[in-house]
Amino acid sequence: MRFRPCIDIHDGRVKQIIGGSLRDEAGKGPEENFVSDRGAAYYAGLYKEMQLEGGHVIMLNHRGSEYYEATREQALEALKAYPGGLMAGGGITPDNAGAFLDAGASHVIVTSYVFRDGRVELDALEKMRDAVGRERLCLDLSCRKRAGQASEDGYYIVTDRWQKYTEVKMDEETLDSFSGYASEYLVHAVDSEGKQQGIDEEIVNVLKGSPVKVTYAGGVGSLDDIKRLKNLGEGRIDVTVGSALDIFGGSLALKEIVECIS
Repeated sequence: MRFRPCIDIHDGRVKQIIGGSLRDEAGKGPEENFVSDRGAAYYAGLYKEMQLEGGHVIMLNHRGSEYYEATREQALEALKAYPGGLMAGGGITPDNAGAFLDAGASHVIVTSYVFRDGRVELDALEKMRDAVGRERLCLDLSCRKRAGQASEDGYYIVTDRWQKYTEVKMDEETLDSFSGYASEYLVHAVDSEGKQQGIDEEIVNVLKGSPVKVTYAGGVGSLDDIKRLKNLGEGRIDVTVGSALDIFGGSLALKEIVECIS
């Protein structure tokens, strides 16, 4: 188990938000747990100093947003500050992936480009893999329970800043089927994201069977949550923590988490 740091950028600023509150339409913005006065490069430099590799820089504005360019610039500054230490995600396509890799990203993270109209577009997935190579591709398989369905129906992958359900169920068959295209998975338990109310054990039990590296995010609010994740995941699942971290206004010290895992 490893700790994977994160930098979430929305409207050109580093933030921690309630994951399920993101919306593209005009009106009320997302629920924010934390908005930083520091740029993304500051956090990238901190992670570099602590030698924390494999983190994620996530751009939370869609490419048509008036804030997309400001968010993109912040992401590029973070990659420049820690070349090779961070992955980049958010609106990644075969056309722009190379720019993020050239800027210093170790991998690119993809969801919406390969999931369209609720289904997996295998042609798009193959094109993405061919553009960057399997070893530099991470699939974001973030998921949530489908509203109105029986709990035993399980979880489904969501796209477009976690607003749209796909028809792809989060299970071991799905994890196996994508392993030929990507070397890693990033999975946010969206219904738990930003709430610091504990990990989603149902999702963790699925993820521990992944044939490739997987990082879990969502609900961690204490060192006990991390220990629980480590035990349930049999040490095979990495973790990222957002709102609970002291550097993002939370109560968990970053150094304590690293020590707890090591």
